[in-house]
Amino acid sequence: MPLNGAAVETGLKHNGEKNGISQNSSNHQPHRMTYEEEFSQNDPEVNNLDADIRYPDGSVRLRNPNIELMDQDILYHLALGSGSHDLVEMFGDVKFVCMGGTPKRMEQFAYNIMAEIGHKLPCGTTLQDISHFSYRYSMYKVGPVLSISHGMGIPSVGILLHEVIKLMYHAKVRDPVFFRIGTCGGIGHEGGTVIISEEVVDGALRNVLELTVLGKTLQRPAKLDRRLARELKAMGDPEDPYDTVTGKTMCTYDFYEGQGRLDGAFCDFTENDKMEYLESIHKSGVVNIEMESLAFAALTHHAGIKAAVICVTLLDRLKGDQVLAPKEVLDEWQQRPTKLVSRHIKRYLQMKGRLSLDGHGSIAVKSPRRFKLVQQESETYD
Repeated sequence: MPLNGAAVETGLKHNGEKNGISQNSSNHQPHRMTYEEEFSQNDPEVNNLDADIRYPDGSVRLRNPNIELMDQDILYHLALGSGSHDLVEMFGDVKFVCMGGTPKRMEQFAYNIMAEIGHKLPCGTTLQDISHFSYRYSMYKVGPVLSISHGMGIPSVGILLHEVIKLMYHAKVRDPVFFRIGTCGGIGHEGGTVIISEEVVDGALRNVLELTVLGKTLQRPAKLDRRLARELKAMGDPEDPYDTVTGKTMCTYDFYEGQGRLDGAFCDFTENDKMEYLESIHKSGVVNIEMESLAFAALTHHAGIKAAVICVTLLDRLKGDQVLAPKEVLDEWQQRPTKLVSRHIKRYLQMKGRLSLDGHGSIAVKSPRRFKLVQQESETYD
């Protein structure tokens, strides 16, 4: 029977409480033969990561011993739970996790990647926002690809990453690859330029994410996979009517003062101060500024996950502060990073011989009681 009026076409499935899967790491076993294992048991692209952050089969190991002791792990902001949902059934075949700012953008990306890889939905079905009960983030699944909105700024993407990394763990996903697809301000690059981040720094040019935990300041290295960046750069088409470049990305905690804008509600510096600062970071190698890459790089690196950041510039900050391009131009520009990532995913799947894949984001329920609880918790949690 459909839950909360959801259409039968959503693919809701009840597997029963007895199908619960042990979360004890000592019993962690490969969940099933995935397309990664079938076609690439000795893939040279697989990360050679330390055993303390990866299991031998390539699945994610959490750096938190408390999770294994929990009866169930509720991912509040995704409206999912390890005891309520069969996360292995739902997400065990995921290879690529693509994140971007807005729900609309990531829904559009989901449809674009579906066409790009030739994915077919079962007759009478449509893509489903798996996390729609949370009202915070949107999540769509197209075969081995997850498309998720991360909101705006470091706090929002940080919360999401904690829960998506735990989702990868509970689903026993092997060797996932994470992409952030977004927009940015260029430094010496005109609007419409695609920039692939080689490294990320904060406003003081430090490549660490600084956190206050239990009153103490922690610094986590913010590192991206440079080989993945080179692979993405190689996906650029000479026929593309725009440049695709690599470089250093600055991530700030604010859109206005933190990025040296003169048009915020507050400004305690002059245009000369601003230009001196922007010229100085340009000379240090900074090619763009945005607000999420530092947390994205630090958390994926801490989890041992291969990751890349690909953004399109909306303006050159050396020439102004406000985005003045028409909406239709901005819409086309924002498709450019998604095209690059889509080419990479399609090429990977072509190499593995798998372009049409099953799995469109249906919900597999292990426990109806816990499913209802997680749904209620996510709807009310602030």
